[in-house]
Amino acid sequence: MSDIACPMCEMTDVLIHADHHECATCGHEWPLAAEAEAPAGERIVKDAYGNVLANGDVVAMIKDLKLKGSSQVLKVGTKSKPIRLVDGDHEIDCKMDGISIALKAMYVKKVTA
Repeated sequence: MSDIACPMCEMTDVLIHADHHECATCGHEWPLAAEAEAPAGERIVKDAYGNVLANGDVVAMIKDLKLKGSSQVLKVGTKSKPIRLVDGDHEIDCKMDGISIALKAMYVKKVTA
């Protein structure tokens, strides 16, 4: 047995074959390459155009967004201060126009210098 956990039942009774893993508890099988593709705990956030975002990037709005609970609108092209990536539904934490906000990555594009 090994210290690899089954992605279905999370048990560590895993058999390693030449081309795949097999869980001895539930019988689930998955390829060996699955470990290299998605390291645990690492989340990839992409902007509206598929560019990978990282902490410290600067982003710009791609459409007007009305801020809930306010009469303000973030206009197209509004740039942020350096962003911070967070877990949850709204992946980006930043400041735009002096307001701290949380945004979904689908409404921004990465700004290159």
